[in-house]
Amino acid sequence: MERLMLKRFGRGVWVLSSIFVIAYLIYVLLPLLYPFLLAWIIAYAMNPCVHLLQRSLKLPRWLAVTLSLLLYFGAALLILTAAVTRLVKELIILSQSFNLHIDTWMEWLTAWMQNDSFQNIINEISRFYQNNPNYHDTINQNITRTTQTIGTAVTDLVTSIFNGILQIIYYLPNLGTILIVVLLSTFFLSNSWERHNRALIRILPGVIRKPMIYIFSDLKKALFGFARAQLILISITALIVMLTLYALGVDSAFSIGLLIGLVDLLPYLGVGIVLIPWSLYAFMSGDLTLGIGLTVLYSIILIVRQIMEPKVLASSVGLDPLAALLGMFVGLKLFGILGLIVGPVSLVILDAFHRAHVFKDLRNYIIGGRFR
Repeated sequence: MERLMLKRFGRGVWVLSSIFVIAYLIYVLLPLLYPFLLAWIIAYAMNPCVHLLQRSLKLPRWLAVTLSLLLYFGAALLILTAAVTRLVKELIILSQSFNLHIDTWMEWLTAWMQNDSFQNIINEISRFYQNNPNYHDTINQNITRTTQTIGTAVTDLVTSIFNGILQIIYYLPNLGTILIVVLLSTFFLSNSWERHNRALIRILPGVIRKPMIYIFSDLKKALFGFARAQLILISITALIVMLTLYALGVDSAFSIGLLIGLVDLLPYLGVGIVLIPWSLYAFMSGDLTLGIGLTVLYSIILIVRQIMEPKVLASSVGLDPLAALLGMFVGLKLFGILGLIVGPVSLVILDAFHRAHVFKDLRNYIIGGRFR
């Protein structure tokens, strides 16, 4: 009995050790191999187009892959160029509008500082300062400390902006190299797709071949489903913002809606970072219509996001809505904002392992020494 328990314990330790080694290898190798992983994803996405060109036009595989690459990357480049061009135009208009509003803001600030209530506060502070000479040093030290803190914060902000610009410039050549590697890898992978798949299947031991096919199939579905879900949610947010801003008569509604849609990649925080300060400014400047409109807009986006996110994620990734919501909540608590992605993806991986009977096979191996 003791010998049997020792064997089971040894097999359990072996399984856990193997899991940790695999996780460590993924952690170490992923930063080195991500261009090839990205190339594999693009090649997988291009396969329907490649097969269509081969069947309909009777093209050789290499020519169909080349045309598909040109089509996919050309379309992506065209869309990106059009979006950036439109965004730059809108930002130029927005900056011109901002310059026109500076005088209005200065007049509002001057009027607010000349307000009787504000002047009374200043007079009370001055009177307190004059009547309490014992507090002069403390007050002066606090003023100096506050000024230094503000100056340090501004300096850090400017430094971080310049460092970010320098990092972008520094990584541009590296980005070009990565793009070339991705393009070439995509071509070679797609051109020999079936051969690579057969070679990979032959490498896998027979006992794990079928489970791995199930797992890879579910992970591919989850990967593209998650990207589709995020694209749907961002598009919904951007469309709601654009239509609302157009209805409110706000200039540069397209660029603002697009930017807010991109910022919405940070759920629970992104939209509020833009709309809450904007609505507060609108109320303070006396534009009640805009302030109320932005407040209602923020509420609508928040409600739509909370309702749609679990459903869209569940339908796209293949999870039950309650399970998707649970995964998002647990991921948020454990990993922060990144957990909103890690949580559902982890559930998909665990579900794929369960459907492929991986846990059952590991249990059978630990107890009886065999996977089946």
